[in-house]
Amino acid sequence: MPLALLALTISAFAIGTTEFVIVGLVPTIAEQLSVSLPSAGLLVSIYALGVAIGAPVLTALTGRMPRKQLLLALMVLFTLGNLIAWQAPGYATLVIARLLTGLAHGVFFSIGSTIATGLVPKEKAASAIAIMFGGLTVALVTGVPLGTFIGQHFGWRETFLAVSLLGIISLLSSAILVPNSIPSRAAASLRDQVQVLTHPRLLMIYTITALGYGGVFTAFTFLAPMMQNLAGFSPSAVSWILLGYGVSVAIGNIWGGKLADRHGAVPALKIIFAALVALLVVFQFTAAIQYAALATVLVMGIFAFGNVPGLQVYVVQKAEVYTPSAVDVASGLNIAAFNVGIALGSVIGGQTVQHYGLAQTPWIGAVIVLAAFLLIGLSGRLDGRAKALAV
Repeated sequence: MPLALLALTISAFAIGTTEFVIVGLVPTIAEQLSVSLPSAGLLVSIYALGVAIGAPVLTALTGRMPRKQLLLALMVLFTLGNLIAWQAPGYATLVIARLLTGLAHGVFFSIGSTIATGLVPKEKAASAIAIMFGGLTVALVTGVPLGTFIGQHFGWRETFLAVSLLGIISLLSSAILVPNSIPSRAAASLRDQVQVLTHPRLLMIYTITALGYGGVFTAFTFLAPMMQNLAGFSPSAVSWILLGYGVSVAIGNIWGGKLADRHGAVPALKIIFAALVALLVVFQFTAAIQYAALATVLVMGIFAFGNVPGLQVYVVQKAEVYTPSAVDVASGLNIAAFNVGIALGSVIGGQTVQHYGLAQTPWIGAVIVLAAFLLIGLSGRLDGRAKALAV
């Protein structure tokens, strides 16, 4: 594994921790700031909004900036955002801090995906992305449960202080391990960027990404209160459940990358989306049965993030065909699509909780992922038709 890829993975770990730790802190923040569960859950959407803005817009604006210099600047912004969250006097300041941190996240994973694929042979592209995104999964295994534990015992502000320290470690790792001359693509012109935004085949992939990820987050955003209020686990047990979920995600992320390398992105994504639909439907019936709920969550973790490598390598492959001069921007827009899905999923989940209760979120998530499954099948057929016409 190239050292530059290791540095990306370390930074992804820090970013993943701050992105997902909020899921374990939703009940704690709601209680300590005297806000409702949907309001605390909205912090997931706010972060995702920052990513959705930062990924395409800031990626385009920083296209000419040296890659290492940009990576270091992003980790400074990331650390600053978490320090503001640590000192946040109330909900409004916490919202601003989450938005700032999300901006750094969006650009990081946008350029990180194209850097990662450029460091390895083409046939290993999905695995390289899986390794980088493995930082996210390791965050789910260790960072999120530990951050949840810190928040429950010392207060949610101390969690963000700990994440700030991770940001400093990531900054130093990038400074030491990333070479000064990282190969970068030429900056895309405004015309190229507009083409990425309007090309129907790329728009279809962004929609698949948003739906596939959004459906999962309809339920995942409220996983902690569901496991406490419906399944009957104690708050301390939820930290261990998140640890187990993270282990499943780590397995699924690597497996998803290998599946996409072996069979292609579309077949891999069809398998993963079909499994997610089935598991969310099962969770609808097992959420209130303690150990059945736990088993469902652990199995669901294998598939929940397994779609990331396939979706990201798929959009890079199609951008190289349809918009070869704006691959970074296309990659950034897919990162935005992931987070549009997270934002919409958490909002839909919040509205569901507010009006119908926690127990109704899984089946609604299943319907959303089903739409992604149908669209990836259509996209695969269009790829086959285009290939036949090109022969």
